[in-house]
Amino acid sequence: MANETNPENNPDTIITNSGDRMDKSAEALIRDLNGYRTGRATPSLVENIMVDYYGSATPIIQLATITTPDAQTILLQPWDKGSLTDIEKSLSISELGFNPSNDGNLITIPIPPLTEERRVEMVKILKKRTEDSKVSIRNIRRDGIDSLRKLEKNKEISQDNNKRLQDQLQKLTDTHINTIDEIFANKEKEIMQI
Repeated sequence: MANETNPENNPDTIITNSGDRMDKSAEALIRDLNGYRTGRATPSLVENIMVDYYGSATPIIQLATITTPDAQTILLQPWDKGSLTDIEKSLSISELGFNPSNDGNLITIPIPPLTEERRVEMVKILKKRTEDSKVSIRNIRRDGIDSLRKLEKNKEISQDNNKRLQDQLQKLTDTHINTIDEIFANKEKEIMQI
């Protein structure tokens, strides 16, 4: 029975799973940052805003058709007319500063040009999102290190092997942190351009 090892306790699996989780964290940040506007209307600005829909937090993309008839307007056509006011409320209170209007069938969101003050404010929000993503990646590293330490404690891997694997995990972490910094720098540059 002692020779049966849980695949989750395989050192290579721990490293692979940690890398996959870090990739997902970076992808989530990219999706999140795409929701921040650069003065141009795109569906990605609103599709992930959460709406309290019958007591359940639901992204707008699951509640409405999102179109951009021009560069300064987003139109939402909810599939359930009963969700119009909930969607409008969520858009109004989002940190993106939208001022939606509702005609009973459609929600129209005018996208005003960004002021310098609003751009700076938006970069601060993006920076916080980026830092949250970095914390998530460091937590994944910590989980991996904890798993490796358990393997060493249970004599399933040697101390030298543990050290080598932890170094590998740290390199993965550094790579993902650098990727996140690049993502932020690109988005910041995009937002600050006039």
